[in-house]
Amino acid sequence: MQISLLQTPVEYLKGVGPIRAELLKKELNVHTFEDLLYQFPFKHIDRSEIIRIKDIKSDAAYIQVKGIIRDMREIGAKRTTRLTAILSDNSGSVELVWFQGIRWAREKIKPNTVYLVFGKPTIFNNRFNIAHPEIEPIEETKIVAGEPLQPFYNSTEKLKSKGLHSKGIARILRNLIERVKGYIPETLSDALLEEQKLMRREEALLSIHFPADTYKLALARYRLKFEELFFNQLPMLSERKQRKLKTQGHRFTQIGEVFNTFYHNYLPFELTNAQKRVLREIRTDTGSGIQMNRLLQGDVGSGKTVVALMTMLMAIDNGYQACMMAPTEILATQHYDTLSRLLKDMDIQVELLTGSTKTTKRNEISEALQNGELKILIGTHALIEDAVQFNNLGMVIIDEQHRFGVAQRARLWEKNIIPPHVLVMTATPIPRTLAMTLYGDLDYSVIDELPPGRKPVKTIHLNDSQRLRLFGFMKQQIKEGRQIYIVYPLIQESETLDLKHLMDGYDSIVREFPLPEYAVSIVHGQMKSANKDFEMQRFVKGETQIMVATTVIEVGVDVANASVMVIENAERFGLSQLHQLRGRVGRGADQSYCILMTGYKLTSDARTRISTMVNTNDGFEIASVDLNLRGPGELQGTRQSGIIEFKIADLAKDGSILQLARAAAEKIIEMDPELQREENDMIKEYLKYLSSQKMNWGKIS
Repeated sequence: MQISLLQTPVEYLKGVGPIRAELLKKELNVHTFEDLLYQFPFKHIDRSEIIRIKDIKSDAAYIQVKGIIRDMREIGAKRTTRLTAILSDNSGSVELVWFQGIRWAREKIKPNTVYLVFGKPTIFNNRFNIAHPEIEPIEETKIVAGEPLQPFYNSTEKLKSKGLHSKGIARILRNLIERVKGYIPETLSDALLEEQKLMRREEALLSIHFPADTYKLALARYRLKFEELFFNQLPMLSERKQRKLKTQGHRFTQIGEVFNTFYHNYLPFELTNAQKRVLREIRTDTGSGIQMNRLLQGDVGSGKTVVALMTMLMAIDNGYQACMMAPTEILATQHYDTLSRLLKDMDIQVELLTGSTKTTKRNEISEALQNGELKILIGTHALIEDAVQFNNLGMVIIDEQHRFGVAQRARLWEKNIIPPHVLVMTATPIPRTLAMTLYGDLDYSVIDELPPGRKPVKTIHLNDSQRLRLFGFMKQQIKEGRQIYIVYPLIQESETLDLKHLMDGYDSIVREFPLPEYAVSIVHGQMKSANKDFEMQRFVKGETQIMVATTVIEVGVDVANASVMVIENAERFGLSQLHQLRGRVGRGADQSYCILMTGYKLTSDARTRISTMVNTNDGFEIASVDLNLRGPGELQGTRQSGIIEFKIADLAKDGSILQLARAAAEKIIEMDPELQREENDMIKEYLKYLSSQKMNWGKIS
């Protein structure tokens, strides 16, 4: 693959040089010709149309007009000076305005000369004006004849100071394209190009910057999106295929006495069809002789913990131990309590190992693990310590796995000579497109129904003027024997954000709900663990009716009697977090409520988040809206999961392209697992190149 020219340092490009090159490195992470080539425009504006001035409309994004400049003048005092000019054609006139660069405009623009003017029209004093327009003498412009679609590039103030504004970047990209034309290698096979009707790579990279027309631009964007998604999927699918071909796994040959005793005698409710389907998928995996690596997604309250327990019972029936790792001590303790309660009438030892576990207890756990008496161990990161040695670990379950690094998860796999089966769980619903890019090397299960009898949580939006109504509702709920969470975004007052912080909130709640009729707990992340646990236990036992907290209770507190979740400054929370917090209620048979308290003024995105929460309880629908609002890189911990930042693909919009790219990659891996065929040489070569560039296209989990 001919890549040497593309790896040329950008300073050697005409129009760049050492100073601009240094700025491009710092501001845009552009080091080479290839880096610059992949600085795609964020939009193109059609410069082929020139409209008459009288046809300017107020809703126009950008316009292009032609006319004669007349009546240039400077207006205002020294610090508020602006330069104005009148541009006229035979249909009317429009004012041009400069607040900066006045000296430049004075020197460049000559009265009584015909200019082509491009910019965004606005209305001031009941007439149109264009501030800081692009302006060129009509005889000098090449836009209309040569490049009807003008590219717009991201820049920064420092780059602009050196002439690398959008137009300046376009200028050096023209130089680059002239230099590299004929030297841009193809990365996809001829068969794949033909099958998917794709533009060739060189033409796509040239057309994405300076397309001949909108059709060519669309073809270029499609080709580059497909390529980016294809090379995201291919290594993960290859990894999965190689693992299934080569990685031996413990074979669970039977569903035995332990599983059946629990299922028939101690399971407190009927499994949903979704839970049964997932257990069948896990049963198939663990009986295949190949290591299971499966992602289990399930909305808050969908019953993942019971599926996890029954999966561990499969391991025990086949003579193996099992463990479950959770990211926080609160969540680990919650799982330990739940599993201990479910197994209390069975002869199965369950233990909890966290950073708080005393040395004596640690030694007991260690001994029971090594001699095989201890069958189920629940814990935090403490499970991956070298001192924790299993007798025969066969099943690893990782909860809220996005909070762990790849290396941390891998440490558990190394606890046995034959790697244990792995089930990773998340209660954060992930749109399928995002799941495919994050966990494309894992098999995928979804629990997509809630247990019967659960009433959907009613979500209500109130603003500060309705606080008395809120207090009245809370008192009524407490009178009926219910408990209430109140969550605040901050612990202490912020100088930059006008938020109602936790301590003020706690004081106002204590005043409004006085002892002895009401008791209030307070929990936040800066408390000592012992104090936090004490306060939480008071609430769990029903000794307090209200818990005032920060998002520390987002996971890990399961109180069936809590029926109201009040979220203060709800506009400051992301959708995923709001949904997780709402999931803390609705765990019992009573009707539960989530009340979103906000200020009066909300941004457009905040309104979308609040209305989405009010209108739906479907976590996957909520996650889809969140993906559209925030993009993949910001969603619930995905950054630490190693998600790549795509240059051009958009997971919120390009799901269909992702499906096609994944299907194409699957077909190639199925027919040629190690890419040995000559027709796949270019694909294999480019994969090696991406790996050498240390781009994180590959294994995620």
